[in-house]
Amino acid sequence: MRKLINSTYITLDGVIENPMWTAPYFDEEAASLAGAQTEAADAMLMGRATYDGFSSVWPNMDESDPTTGAAYFNNVKKYVASTTLSNPTWNNTEVLQGDLVEAVTALKAQEGRNIIQYGFGSVTAQLIRAGLVDEVRFWIHPVLEGGPSLSAPLTDVKGSFDLVDTRVHKSGVIVASYQPKTS
Repeated sequence: MRKLINSTYITLDGVIENPMWTAPYFDEEAASLAGAQTEAADAMLMGRATYDGFSSVWPNMDESDPTTGAAYFNNVKKYVASTTLSNPTWNNTEVLQGDLVEAVTALKAQEGRNIIQYGFGSVTAQLIRAGLVDEVRFWIHPVLEGGPSLSAPLTDVKGSFDLVDTRVHKSGVIVASYQPKTS
């Protein structure tokens, strides 16, 4: 069975939106980990807000430059959880139909590598509640951005996780990886 891995960039004050603040911290260590993460995934899952943000940026990036990641993001199979998106224009994108939990359960049952999910909002909340998120990776950046914390407060989502890995980068970024507690 495929794993669903959530990978989220976050500031010390809990901001995840418009992560332009990550640029100064995206060094060789971060690029190596991000590359390993995408190499291990042959599909990407996102909500509408993440789709809108990614689809407005990645198609304009140079796919011939391997350091941009554009070749991966523009060509990987993408699944969007949305009740309002009907005609996605970004290459290789499919809108999930019907119940989100059923659709993601079916995706995870297919043959393939991991499914990567970026961002942390209402889609992630539904999938955590359903027990479908296999790992959460928070890329904690040493910045305070101000403004609303998390794009969708998860007031009704509760869960306990075990720390499975911690990487501290020279830039100050900490990548903390968690898996749901099994007991």
